[in-house]
Amino acid sequence: MKSVAIKAKREFEIKEIEEPKVNNKDVIVEVKKSGICGSDIHYWVNGEPKGLVMGHEFCGNVIDPGDREDLKVGDRVTALPISPCGKCSACQSGNMQYCSQTWNEAVGLSLNNPGGLAPKLRVRSDMVLKIPDNVSYEEGAMVEPTAVGLHAIHLADIKVGDKVLVVGGGIIGLVSAMFAKKEGASLVALSETNDARGKKAQQLGVADIWYDAKDPELTNKIMQETNGGFDVVIECVGAAPAVNSALVNVKQGGTVVLVGVSNEPISFYSIMAVMKELKVQGAIAYTKEEFKTCIDLIANKLIDVSKFVDDIVGLEKVQSSYERLTSGSDSAVKILVDPNK
Repeated sequence: MKSVAIKAKREFEIKEIEEPKVNNKDVIVEVKKSGICGSDIHYWVNGEPKGLVMGHEFCGNVIDPGDREDLKVGDRVTALPISPCGKCSACQSGNMQYCSQTWNEAVGLSLNNPGGLAPKLRVRSDMVLKIPDNVSYEEGAMVEPTAVGLHAIHLADIKVGDKVLVVGGGIIGLVSAMFAKKEGASLVALSETNDARGKKAQQLGVADIWYDAKDPELTNKIMQETNGGFDVVIECVGAAPAVNSALVNVKQGGTVVLVGVSNEPISFYSIMAVMKELKVQGAIAYTKEEFKTCIDLIANKLIDVSKFVDDIVGLEKVQSSYERLTSGSDSAVKILVDPNK
């Protein structure tokens, strides 16, 4: 079957790969929609690992239910793409997102388990979740990134009336801002280097204001307008300037949640965390319950994630879509791929 795989730095190739084989255990899914994630962009920029077929945000129909007796051919599903061991203390506590094996065989994140940039994929049966009929394939593909944002907000422990800053206007930033409002934040601001994305956050109604992250007077403005800084900052970029911006612009005793991922070591102002006695919290992925919660929120129309979808493309336009998402000037934050288009 046709797929899109990493060929080199910032370069994909369309190549033939084997279809997933039925093994009477894993679920085989026909992919209807698959999202482009910020972490996928890191792999594409670095050009490694070569041959990786990405796409860990997906939704589709069951082709083979594996060992799931409650599934049948044609059922509409999404899935947690991770591969936790199920036995360690993290898994036993319900926090399989930081199990040491979680990413070893993850769908679309490991060479031997191709993801949604192909028409079919194989996923562990215990990670598969049905989606209701009133949830579209587009919304189904948005469950995974939405759950990342929900997990970050849960760790942030936002109180009613808190002032919250989100650093980074990608999809995780926008979803985090959306949930911060639902938690009762009195002010939700977003900082961005891309003017188009900053404006978009306001237009979509997830941020009350946006700040130009390139503005040399940014911290002075924030300190004046918030009377000393934000109660909570959600950092969704993973680069040193963004992490340092979070540490500088949170108030004394405040909370910084680090959601952005960097593949390289970064330098940050540890003295800010020390002198301000900050709570600095890492956040990775989501729990299974949070994943289920996002399906319920979407199905019950309590959140609208379809408004974040900018475009739907076929495999031939994956390369240009990645270039668009990294242009630094385009407002697009979420592009979905239809591998059958």
